Amino acid sequence: MQNRVIFHIDINHCYAQIEEMKYPGLRDVPMAVGGHEEKRQGIILAKNDLAKKAGVITGESLREARQACEDLLILPPAYDDYIFYTQAVKSIYREYTSHVESFGLDEAWLDCTDSQKLFGDPLLIAKEIQQRVLDEIGLTVSVGVSWNKIFAKLGSDMKKPSGMTIITRENYQDMVWPLPVSDLLYVGWATARKLHDRGVYTIGDLAGFPIRLLKKAMGAAGELISVFANGNDQSPVQEAFHEIPPKSIGNSMTLIHDVCSLEELKPAAFVIAEAVASRLKSAGMEGNVITVSMRSSVLNWYMRQTKLNARTSLSNEIFDVMMRLIAESYSFETAPLRAVGVSVSNLHSFTGYRQISFLVDEHRREQIWHMDNAMDEIREKYGFSSVRRACTLVDRQLTDFNPKEEHTVYPTGYFQGRRMSSGTI
Repeated sequence: MQNRVIFHIDINHCYAQIEEMKYPGLRDVPMAVGGHEEKRQGIILAKNDLAKKAGVITGESLREARQACEDLLILPPAYDDYIFYTQAVKSIYREYTSHVESFGLDEAWLDCTDSQKLFGDPLLIAKEIQQRVLDEIGLTVSVGVSWNKIFAKLGSDMKKPSGMTIITRENYQDMVWPLPVSDLLYVGWATARKLHDRGVYTIGDLAGFPIRLLKKAMGAAGELISVFANGNDQSPVQEAFHEIPPKSIGNSMTLIHDVCSLEELKPAAFVIAEAVASRLKSAGMEGNVITVSMRSSVLNWYMRQTKLNARTSLSNEIFDVMMRLIAESYSFETAPLRAVGVSVSNLHSFTGYRQISFLVDEHRREQIWHMDNAMDEIREKYGFSSVRRACTLVDRQLTDFNPKEEHTVYPTGYFQGRRMSSGTI
């Protein structure tokens, strides 16, 4: 069997580097791309090298960043530019292989196994791609080369900026296994804590830990990360234009001001539920697992989940479950609520037909369906605020947002290291 050649290529501090490319003078000052503080979406999305040296950390609040670096220049994100330039970079990748799988805007895997027949040695291909991206676009990229996607990604993180790391079957135990287990893809803060509780601190510790105990503690996810740690990931790199069906559809929002009761939250929750219902219908999907995420005013995160008897894409049903989960699990007396989100998963395509139930009012469900569609059509033609529920007029400041169109692209790993409590109802 031919040994695979997988690249993982990462545009170094992508958003900040694009801003530096547009305005070269920014290279001489500590600079970061951040959210909108007035809308309380105030986190650092990317920073340049000078800001990094000053102690600015991706994912921290703008206030924390300014405490680390008083002279920090914070620019608002220009997503249209970031999409344009990252797509231009990936167009170069696609000249070498049809198997280019995006991982966010700034990262991608490439399967260059067969590319060797046309372009020669894989390392020369990687160096050529690096140089072309720099010469033609003006951006630096780091490359990891390995026989699987997981180790290739680890490699791209090891040397920045514009580095290259090769991880082989001969050297991976020396290069990968000493790394913290949290460096492994899909090992987030909560998973790392569970592993630490069992004496697993490095990727090597994880590779040698009994799989049966991992499965007992974490289910299928425990077995999966064990496979990753041992270098046995065989997942393919998807073709460039392959569309992966979504596993969940949702929206979350940092509220313009803290809310202190369920009743006060109701208007904003309706707006978010409507956006999720609209997204589901646009995708032709419906699901029966609803997950609610909540962030308190002291920045603790909580998640709750429930499974419905029937699949849904209706705004009222999503809203009702959302409010019930929050009412059952969140104490407004402990701390006001700062952010909230809801997602629907276990998705299936909606064909237009479903098995009716005697346990629900199917006539009412049909009415809600037509109401949702009518509102979506009006908003598409005349704007989001052209039609609203009366309850959203109670606090216009709180509900003056369009979550379907306005959202923040958070960096990978933003929630790692944050205090989070999760559970299933």
